[in-house]
Amino acid sequence: MKRLHGTGVALVTPLDSFGKIDYPALKKVLKHTAKGVDYYVVMGTTGESATMKKEEKHGVLNFVLKNNPSRLPVVYGIGGNNTSSVLDEIASSQFDGITAVLSVSPYYNKPSQEGIIRHFSLVADACPVPVILYNVPGRTSSNLSADTIIQLAQHRNIIGVKEASGNLEQCMKIARDKPSDFMLISGDDLLTVPIYALGGVGVISVLANAYPAVFRKMTSAAATGNYAAARKELFKIIDINGPMYEEGNPVGVKELMSQMGICGPDVRLPLMQASDRLKARIASISKETKKGQR
Repeated sequence: MKRLHGTGVALVTPLDSFGKIDYPALKKVLKHTAKGVDYYVVMGTTGESATMKKEEKHGVLNFVLKNNPSRLPVVYGIGGNNTSSVLDEIASSQFDGITAVLSVSPYYNKPSQEGIIRHFSLVADACPVPVILYNVPGRTSSNLSADTIIQLAQHRNIIGVKEASGNLEQCMKIARDKPSDFMLISGDDLLTVPIYALGGVGVISVLANAYPAVFRKMTSAAATGNYAAARKELFKIIDINGPMYEEGNPVGVKELMSQMGICGPDVRLPLMQASDRLKARIASISKETKKGQR
């Protein structure tokens, strides 16, 4: 699974002003991100999967598979808090061209660790391609503990975890105890370099939608142990990172990409376009970020 080392971009799903998927803009996003990323993640949180219909999800996936300018690996998001529904989605999906599935930990119903283990074991048993766990307690209100992740790492079809707990001590425990080929992937852009230092192999990134070249340099440097060069790239995105999430993801990054001329700023309710205040902040910070990238 070294094809999934480096930078995976959690692709935005461009929308037009009527809320329909803007496929010409998506093609532009694919071309832009191909400049620096190592693989695409389709229908993750940043892709607004929570408000996409099944047909729309499959439509976006098929479009990415057919409009992949650098023939990059594709990871597809399939997850939820109803185990039987997730299994049904796996059974009804086509996996031609998909390298792996990214599956979020069950949200809202706050299962026990044993329930989480049982859920992911069934998902991995049913899935015809490898599974990457997605731990994001800020969204799910339920943390996959290090012990749970290590136990799930023993499953032959679970190959890694996107770790977005923000807890470096937990990441240390995972790095210490995981099988050698199990991938520890940062789920937080700003923790990419520290997680590499612990033994991680990459990041699934929001900001790589806008700054793919920065992430290419950052992960390439970190992978070879050149942390001075990796930090230099990381420091370029510190100021712009916070505004990306102030009004919900992907509100911030879509506004940033709109200002860059890559795609529009539209999102689906209950999310709203960036407020005027946030638009102004992003414009100001991105101007300074651009200067720092020269």
